[in-house]
Amino acid sequence: MTMFERYPALLPLPAFEDNYIWLLHDQAGAVVVDPGEAAPILAWLEDHGMPLEGILVTHHHGDHTGGISELLDTHPCPVYGPAGEPIPHRSHAARDGMRIPNRLLGEIKVLAVPGHTRGHVAYLAGNWLFCGDTLFSCGCGRLFEGTPAQMHASLYRLAALPDETLVCCAHEYTLSNIRFARHVDPDNRALTEWETRARQLRVDDLPTLPVELGQEKRTNPFLRCHESSIVSRIGELTGKIPADTQATFTQLRALKDVF
Repeated sequence: MTMFERYPALLPLPAFEDNYIWLLHDQAGAVVVDPGEAAPILAWLEDHGMPLEGILVTHHHGDHTGGISELLDTHPCPVYGPAGEPIPHRSHAARDGMRIPNRLLGEIKVLAVPGHTRGHVAYLAGNWLFCGDTLFSCGCGRLFEGTPAQMHASLYRLAALPDETLVCCAHEYTLSNIRFARHVDPDNRALTEWETRARQLRVDDLPTLPVELGQEKRTNPFLRCHESSIVSRIGELTGKIPADTQATFTQLRALKDVF
């Protein structure tokens, strides 16, 4: 039985310029992740005659929380968000290791993944990973509040999940990230193949997400800071060979910030 047979349907609802609001549903109701705006969710719920049963929030930025108030006006439901961040209308504080019972998904595990923000969390539901702005396809989030050490640890925590985990991140940054990934990893055949597929998906007006974590382990330089090819390339680009994997990540993220 596949994940899509065992679990309800999963939809990435486009929002703003490049956000995705993830909506999971069965025949009786829906759950949404990171509702930056309410309009696309309300339209979908009305079209399908469904109630909203829950809201999951990964971090406090407005493009992930801006639609909560309007949604609750017509669809009162639990709102889960990181305990250490100011999440509007949060009814349940999400803490690391917490297991959230859910009618649609059975159980959702909370993972603390600080770095992009200090209290950022991810939600793992079966094989689906809702990781907000921590891990992107071929990239990772900017360090707005956290430290390189925190983000490095968070990414490697996610990388320890099974290869079949489906990464459901919050932005369509894939092609932009691939350009940088090829800059620091020019001989990676798997990366070249992923670029070809991703370009075709976007030409067809389809999302590049979700993507299997196993593929990210082969193509995402931020998950490969332990590999000699990445370390050597960082040394070429910066003139300084990193001392360890954390230093490799720190230099890699700095290069991405100005790419």
